[in-house]
Amino acid sequence: MTGGGEFLRETREGSLLTVHVQPRASREEIAGMHGDALKIRLKAPPVEGEANVALLRFLSKRLKVPLAALSIISGASSRRKTVLVPGMKPDEIRARLLGE
Repeated sequence: MTGGGEFLRETREGSLLTVHVQPRASREEIAGMHGDALKIRLKAPPVEGEANVALLRFLSKRLKVPLAALSIISGASSRRKTVLVPGMKPDEIRARLLGE
């Protein structure tokens, strides 16, 4: 596994993706690493779950998986979140998110 791979863990259900969300950004993008989490900038504000919905939409498009398949399993009210991506291997997620 290459450096920065700590943000992905494989489980029986799929892969766990650890992200650090920066809400109210000027554009939506992957902004590299934030410690052991993948930093993602989102335009949505962190109110009433808007940033969570925006995060799942962003990941759904980038990973080419249905929005309903993704779920935030921890950190729904914090910037650091863990997202379950069912049925995908970490290498496939890394390739789709980072182009590796």
